[in-house]
Amino acid sequence: MSLLRPIALGIETSCDDTACAVLDGDGCVLSSVVSSQLEAHRPFGGVVPEIASREHLRNWPAVSETALEQAGLELGDVDLVAVTKGPGLIGSLLVGLSLGKAIAYALGSRFHAVHHLEGHLYSPFLGSSGEKAERPPEAFIGLVVSGGHTSLIQVDGGETKTLAETRDDAMGEVFDKVGKRLGLPYPQGPLVDELADSGNGGDFRLSIARCSDGSLDFSYSGLKSQTLVEIQKLESAGVNTHLGEPAAAADVPSPILDLLAGFRTAAVGQLVDRLDRLRKQRPVRYLAVSGGVAANRLLRPRLETWARENEVDLRLVSLRYSGDNAAMIAHAALLRDRRGLVDDPLAADAASRIPF
Repeated sequence: MSLLRPIALGIETSCDDTACAVLDGDGCVLSSVVSSQLEAHRPFGGVVPEIASREHLRNWPAVSETALEQAGLELGDVDLVAVTKGPGLIGSLLVGLSLGKAIAYALGSRFHAVHHLEGHLYSPFLGSSGEKAERPPEAFIGLVVSGGHTSLIQVDGGETKTLAETRDDAMGEVFDKVGKRLGLPYPQGPLVDELADSGNGGDFRLSIARCSDGSLDFSYSGLKSQTLVEIQKLESAGVNTHLGEPAAAADVPSPILDLLAGFRTAAVGQLVDRLDRLRKQRPVRYLAVSGGVAANRLLRPRLETWARENEVDLRLVSLRYSGDNAAMIAHAALLRDRRGLVDDPLAADAASRIPF
């Protein structure tokens, strides 16, 4: 097989997904394998860090072997090892980082310790079906929305600058918390998004937060509080708000569906509000949107409409790479490698919180 070098092996273990991917020098995804830990964490309603670390150790051999097999390669074919250094759960990060450092040291290959947000930032340029990755423009705006991050990032010539980030809860986090309050099983966010499709958001017009200092920063704790208050009001009115695991939206009281629709509308509306305000401050020619919440059923069409109306070139991450995955980590490392950057595997360390 003739592949463009370098061959990159990506490792992602920042939270509860064990992921390994293999990319060639063009950014073609030769394989991308993700092992979920949902069943291990579901009884607890969320991710348990100690369990996550142990599951990574248990899952890694099968995940890595499958990734290499699907790519038609052996470990010795790898030229570059890329691994997430943070932010994330420190125990989970240390598992992946230790594996990556050991592999790079044993192979004598180049090593890249990648910031998790950097992986998401460039993921919209990955080909959805294994084709060559698109070269990112020299300058663009990145919007990363996930369970742990809501950030606006300016990219210019490989240099990044954070323009705005959440001051409290991230967007995906409040979806999970609202779903948990309603008794939905983990992961709650996607279920809230799905149920919101069947509601009438106009019956619950929740406010969109803005920071009093005029910044573009995000704040979702107020929206969370508004929604929890409305749930209490529905309970007082006799509405059953403990949903369990509904088989379908038809099993959910209509006031709950309407509230979830209003909640989602306000959550997405805050993102669009920040983009509108950013455009008033500076030109926005390219917008790349990534992260797990980029799969939101309302957000994707709203952003497509916004970009069309404002003549913005939009890159929405493929649903395949919206969640945590190792392909985005390997891709970010390839971009760093082209700029002549490299890390020392003996010096790299993990951190649960790292400024971007």
